[in-house]
Amino acid sequence: MSGAPGPAAPPPDRAGPADRLGGALARLLPLLAVAAFALTLGATLAVAGDTLGYDFRAYWEAGVRVLAGQPAYDTSYQAAGGFGLFYYPPAFVPLVLPLALLPQAAAVWAWTALLVAALLGGIALLPVPSRLRWLTLLLAALSWPVLYAVKLGQVGPLLLFLFAAGWRWLERPGAVGLTGGLGAAVKLQPGVVLAWALLRRRWADVATGVFVLAVLAAVATAAAGPSAWSDFLLLVGRVSDPITTPHNFTLGAVAYQLGLSRDAASLLQWASMAAVALIAALAALRLPPVPGYLAALVASQLLSPILWDHYALLLLVPVAWLLSRGWWWAALVPLATSVVLVGAIPPAVYPAAFWVTLLAVVIAGRTGDAAAAAVSAVR
Repeated sequence: MSGAPGPAAPPPDRAGPADRLGGALARLLPLLAVAAFALTLGATLAVAGDTLGYDFRAYWEAGVRVLAGQPAYDTSYQAAGGFGLFYYPPAFVPLVLPLALLPQAAAVWAWTALLVAALLGGIALLPVPSRLRWLTLLLAALSWPVLYAVKLGQVGPLLLFLFAAGWRWLERPGAVGLTGGLGAAVKLQPGVVLAWALLRRRWADVATGVFVLAVLAAVATAAAGPSAWSDFLLLVGRVSDPITTPHNFTLGAVAYQLGLSRDAASLLQWASMAAVALIAALAALRLPPVPGYLAALVASQLLSPILWDHYALLLLVPVAWLLSRGWWWAALVPLATSVVLVGAIPPAVYPAAFWVTLLAVVIAGRTGDAAAAAVSAVR
């Protein structure tokens, strides 16, 4: 019997159990990430006790000294890690002076809130799909370096925000110069991204970074006096031993802790830093802007003579990029320093995490560049 065909039957549900489970997990990811972050951070701050704002109180005391007309630096310290040691660049002083006007307890909580806002803002700025930003927040919730940095009042979350903002607005002239200049004012290491800009001939970024540093340096000199610069150099030179500083996680320091002689450990450390500098320079010259920039980010920490464990929170930025490239194993980098592993993390995990991330960024950058060239050739 002929006639017009009836309506087409709806296609069968092709989603298998694994697909439906994956979809459900994707929908739950934001709730899971927020709940985990609130739980782990809240628990960390609740038990912090006198260690809450441990590092920030050194910043606050330096600001109080400057406001009282005293030197910003206490040059009596002999090693890094002691309570009250302020050995950040003088250009950082103007950024903490407003908080020095507050009582210490209020300043600690205001700073802690600022760090949490910077961390969340930095993750929100990451130019990756939203599901990966939620995943990054979940990884941050599980990361001991993240929780430890916030508890101590360390500047790491601020640097994460600046690095993320530089990546977000990488193509805007001057953006990397602004974020890199501010980062270098807080700690010297982020100035490596200005070297990246120089190698890339991004003159607007270089000029902006130099201008930001010059302005902050002038304000710092007016506030803390010219002697702040010589005090800073004296103190940094004394307390920045990359081998024997306690609780340091540079490659040379870890090797020394494992029994290598000091001379051999020093040689290993210098070789590591030279290799990092070479890799970062080649990445700046030969890779596309994003992986080159992220390589500079990782290199900025590996080139530091002091590598505290909480510095590893900055690896969340390149890990997010690797995840966006489909390199899912990269999630193991922050998971290797998870809060659930505290007390059982071998020291070697920290320099290994930085080195693995650096090499992964370079390899992924070269692979992507080759793939793009192949597509262009086919077209």
